Amino acid sequence: QVQLVESGGGLVQPGGSLRLSCAASGSMFRLTAMAWYRQAPGKQREVVATINSDGSTNYADSVRGRFTISRDNAKNMVYLQMNSLKPEDTAVYYCNKVFRPSDWGQGTQVTVSS
Repeated sequence: QVQLVESGGGLVQPGGSLRLSCAASGSMFRLTAMAWYRQAPGKQREVVATINSDGSTNYADSVRGRFTISRDNAKNMVYLQMNSLKPEDTAVYYCNKVFRPSDWGQGTQVTVSS
């Protein structure tokens, strides 16, 4: 069973930046493809960014060029650097595995508003 704890969210003005962190448990973390997801009010959860065990990354079109996903396998951590934030980025952000995500954490709220 994997435990995931997200942090780093908050209220930020449009154009601002935030860095989200995800602490993951499990000895197999370094071999696990991880992702950041988000869920806005009234919408389905969507994938924002993924990072494979080899460090290769992929991004949703809506965030490409603004967000950067990274990982630190020594610390079992995944990060999401979010720049040039827009009101439409407002959502609860979660991290989880890419394949068969489960045991969702509480997420971290990101609100982009002036």
